[in-house]
Amino acid sequence: MAGATRNAHAVWEGDLFEGKGVVTLDSSGLGSYPVSWPARTDAEANGRTSPEELIAAAHSSCFNMAFSNGLAKADHPPTKLTTSAAVTFVPGKGITGIHLTVEGEVPGMDNDAFVAAAEDAKQNCPVSQALTGTTITLSAKLA
Repeated sequence: MAGATRNAHAVWEGDLFEGKGVVTLDSSGLGSYPVSWPARTDAEANGRTSPEELIAAAHSSCFNMAFSNGLAKADHPPTKLTTSAAVTFVPGKGITGIHLTVEGEVPGMDNDAFVAAAEDAKQNCPVSQALTGTTITLSAKLA
């Protein structure tokens, strides 16, 4: 199977603190989204995204794909997986951690087996592997 490359681009205007930018999802054509320093550091994003939110989106979706595949291969295909990723950014330090929270509906699976499978997916998800320099933690439970 041949690999695939996905593309996005960003344009930034001004300095870090007063400037603003736009990130565009080129491969999917899903749109352009405003980005700013305050969106990274303030409690409220105010309609703008950040690199951390985009990483959280990538990580939660990749984790769900890896997890659903692992469960299916173990003869426990999930009915539903709901995963959130919380990416923490500290000015001057960078990204200090990612916490994944997953709740699943998996017929015939007990909670201990679900948690073990979730840990395996966390380790083997391609986005987790790309972010090995970051501490990634996990909370997992059946619905």
